[in-house]
Amino acid sequence: MQFKHPELLWALFLLLIPIFIHLFQLRRFQKTPFTNVKFLKKVVSESRRSNSLKKWLLLFTRMLLLAALIVAFAQPFIAEKNALQEKETVIYLDDSFSMQAKTNNSTLLEEAVQNLIQSIPEDQTFSLLTNEKVFKNVTLKNIRNDLLQLSPTSKQLKLNEIYLKANTFFEAEKKSIKNLIVISDFQQSMALSKVDSTQTLEKHLVSLAVDELENISIDSVYLGAMDGNNLELIAVLSSSVDTESTPVSLFNGEKLIAKTAATFNKNKQAEVSFTLPKNEVIQGKIEISDSGLSYDNQLFFNIDSKEKIKVLVIGNADSNYLKRIFTTDEFEFISVTLNALNYSDLNKQNLIILNELERIPNALATSLKSFTTNGGNLVITPGVKIDMNSYNSFLSNYNATSFVQRVNYERKITDISFSHPLYRNVFEKNVTNFQSPKVNQYFRLKTRNPNVLSYQDKDPFLVGSNGVFIFSASLSSENSNFKNSPLIVPTFYNMGVNSLKLPELYYTIGNNQKVDIATQLPKDHILKMTKEGYEFIPQQKLFANKISLSFYENPVKDGIYSIYDQDNFYKNLSFNYSRSESDLSYMDISNLNASTKNESITALFQQMQNDDTINALWKWFIILAVLFMLIEVLIQKYL
Repeated sequence: MQFKHPELLWALFLLLIPIFIHLFQLRRFQKTPFTNVKFLKKVVSESRRSNSLKKWLLLFTRMLLLAALIVAFAQPFIAEKNALQEKETVIYLDDSFSMQAKTNNSTLLEEAVQNLIQSIPEDQTFSLLTNEKVFKNVTLKNIRNDLLQLSPTSKQLKLNEIYLKANTFFEAEKKSIKNLIVISDFQQSMALSKVDSTQTLEKHLVSLAVDELENISIDSVYLGAMDGNNLELIAVLSSSVDTESTPVSLFNGEKLIAKTAATFNKNKQAEVSFTLPKNEVIQGKIEISDSGLSYDNQLFFNIDSKEKIKVLVIGNADSNYLKRIFTTDEFEFISVTLNALNYSDLNKQNLIILNELERIPNALATSLKSFTTNGGNLVITPGVKIDMNSYNSFLSNYNATSFVQRVNYERKITDISFSHPLYRNVFEKNVTNFQSPKVNQYFRLKTRNPNVLSYQDKDPFLVGSNGVFIFSASLSSENSNFKNSPLIVPTFYNMGVNSLKLPELYYTIGNNQKVDIATQLPKDHILKMTKEGYEFIPQQKLFANKISLSFYENPVKDGIYSIYDQDNFYKNLSFNYSRSESDLSYMDISNLNASTKNESITALFQQMQNDDTINALWKWFIILAVLFMLIEVLIQKYL
């Protein structure tokens, strides 16, 4: 038992006062013989004994009455172990897309919000964070409406990110119990990405779940085969349960243009294909109807007229092999000799190839340096006989590259840097048994550029980064059979494609991605992205022949966005949410480190309130005091 005002217990020494008074009132009586009063003596003796007992009973009753009053004013109570210790509470409420799962005619998120509103005491101060929003040191009254208006978001924090972020809400210097309540469905994608270092927190996990996990999602869309007039659009779907089929609709804007059924295989996967006109601009949306998660029931894409990538080849050597790679449907290919070159055309190009020039004139070197500085891409293939001084003077601008010496030995090209951006998504696996091309002679390179292709002795055949690629040997048929190798097509094709980042069918929100717009803006003009009244300005960098747009924080909503400069329309871009949360696999929270693990928000808060319970006892001592007062009255009246 503890006391709110223990200093009042000193008043118990006042109990000595009635004891002293009682002792002073006791008298000694002398026996005086008296004849013929035998019966009278007996009555007097019995009266004296009764009077003495009454006084002792009154003494004890009054002492107990006074003691009960003193203890009552000291306010005794009984408290749980941590009830008196100061506490800080931070609540993480998962509002990611996976919380759209249905339970009891509502979503997990809606049910969690209602349970929080019903469970949190009105006067309790706490902090609450979601994947995007933060409410610090608030009461339920302050954020009730904000909670009711919460909607699912595409962002999802991992557990260690939740712990670290929540830790910043607690006062480090305050010696208090720091309660972190994590309310989530604990999808597998939330698993810790590193060791949890926030051991000072009292973690309380509340795992929300639905009875039946059913969801069908549209995972991706890509273009398949093409013929002269049509192209094939293929959509990939997946299901979390065994499903026979589901209807799939294709829209162009708001117009339904096709509908089919997706039939799932034993792996719960399905593919559907649609035939579209090849040269038609389409603002597409593929849609399904599903009772599971709703965010993945639609996928936006768009097919615009493609801008042609401008490729300029400078040199007298044969360039027919390049013309076959850079076809007219995707590229605007021009080949000129050095003498016929118009220098004013250089900054209009996206990719320039120096095709076995004997030397690089100073004027050309200066123009090319300006070209690459402004975002242009450059490929250099040396001739068999070159002026090394002119080459090295120019190449020194690109990671201190230079030709060291000519090597007149045959070398095979054996090593491929599969992780280099030039070969990303080209090979399904690392190939080791391909037919290696060879060169008869090459120039040994000194460079800080990473190797793309290497000889058997690890000397570089092709190096490059940041849009500048340098071969160490002539590609002429007399010196190399690289032109006949399967490697030449993806190598040069990707050099061309990467020189202008043309829009893809769609992009994933949250990924860092870039798109190039081949245009020149007037001074003080900027490009904007708009969609149904929502507008934002993407990060953009201006070059001489293009504008490079970067997307990371924006957009935050899926859909088809239009790119404008004031009233000038350029093109459409489609954005979709990541499908990572469509995988309905969850963590076993019994394996997680936490103080408590619960399945109910209400039960957790009830338990926490029970742990904070303080039972006040002063009322019982007041009742005792009244009881002793009644006992004193009864003694006075009947004894």
